[in-house]
Amino acid sequence: MDDLDRKILTELQLDGRLTVTELAARVKLSVSPCHRRLRDLERTGAIRGYRAVVDPATVGLDFEALVFATLRWEDRDTVASFEQAVAAVPHMVQAQRLFGEPDYLLRVVAADLAAFQQLYDQRLATLPGVQRLTSTIVMKHVVDDRPLPA
Repeated sequence: MDDLDRKILTELQLDGRLTVTELAARVKLSVSPCHRRLRDLERTGAIRGYRAVVDPATVGLDFEALVFATLRWEDRDTVASFEQAVAAVPHMVQAQRLFGEPDYLLRVVAADLAAFQQLYDQRLATLPGVQRLTSTIVMKHVVDDRPLPA
């Protein structure tokens, strides 16, 4: 990966809907070599995909919580079962396994506090292997979906 690849990635993180022609102009490269580099970045996995970033509030998901999960046991089967169950929760927008305590950080969205409570009681509290869940409500996003540094 060279500086030109990094410029391409920076531009696409700012606007993923750029045409190859627009992208080539922004990185000061002709269209064919820019297109080749773009395909290589996609093929190698540097670009994992393209998507629309949706504002949760506009689709009725105004409530967000961070849930810290500590597992009772950390054997392979428990971890695999927990992670599979977490991935199946539709309102789970992010889940990260951590070193130390707690074991996981889960980011969950819901319509409101009542919907979160129902999700918590019916899905999160019943996740396999959970010893303890601790939640905190997100007040506001200070840095959100920032492009990676070049």
